[in-house]
Amino acid sequence: MNIIAMIPARYAASRFPGKLMQDLGGKSVIMRTYEAAVHSALFQQVYVVTDSEIIYNEIISNGGKALMSLKEHESGSDRIAEAVENMEVDIVVNVQGDEPFLNKSALVSLIDIFKKDVEKQVDLASVMFEITEKDEINNPNNVKVITDRSGFALYFSRSVIPFPRAENVGVRYMKHIGVYAFRKQALMDFYKLPMLPLEASEKLEQLRYLEYGKRIKMVETTHGSIGIDTPEDLEKALKLLGNV
Repeated sequence: MNIIAMIPARYAASRFPGKLMQDLGGKSVIMRTYEAAVHSALFQQVYVVTDSEIIYNEIISNGGKALMSLKEHESGSDRIAEAVENMEVDIVVNVQGDEPFLNKSALVSLIDIFKKDVEKQVDLASVMFEITEKDEINNPNNVKVITDRSGFALYFSRSVIPFPRAENVGVRYMKHIGVYAFRKQALMDFYKLPMLPLEASEKLEQLRYLEYGKRIKMVETTHGSIGIDTPEDLEKALKLLGNV
């Protein structure tokens, strides 16, 4: 099984412009993410795919592999799909460029899903973890996911799902971490299909997969993501790096 990692990387970011090029202990955020993916030894190849010459040159000049997008893209899935369209690969793992502290155990779990899925019932897999603080549950920046009893996603939302009309009934609130593993065909289908109302409303690309009937298997982890979305996040990352 040929498994590769793709790291979609935009220079622009509404909350923290240029965040991927910020210095994180002597290396850029994107370079640390790339190296973490390579050092995981889980992938046959690792690429950064970007619309930015700054990011492209950063990776290439440091001996890494990068691809320039030829088109404008609305989502990371679209950007990755363009890059892999003519590659001979089985599974594509989307690694977030702003998460340099790679959760290797979660990636191993994602890959294992496909290795065990001999009947190819899973189109893509992703990661979630439990949140318990009310502020975290209510925060629209935290995407929540609900699943069926087999762990397949039923819906993703920025709203609180399920709504707690009755409390103390055993409901767990799961935050979605935007790390995906795709079968190549599912990714190419996504690329060719138009956006539908649910995705347009919530601004969540994973809803396009669900709206078109794709099956998303969720993996639970006990480790939350450590993303760099704000200058404050960068400060926390610098402190964490000093303790690693």
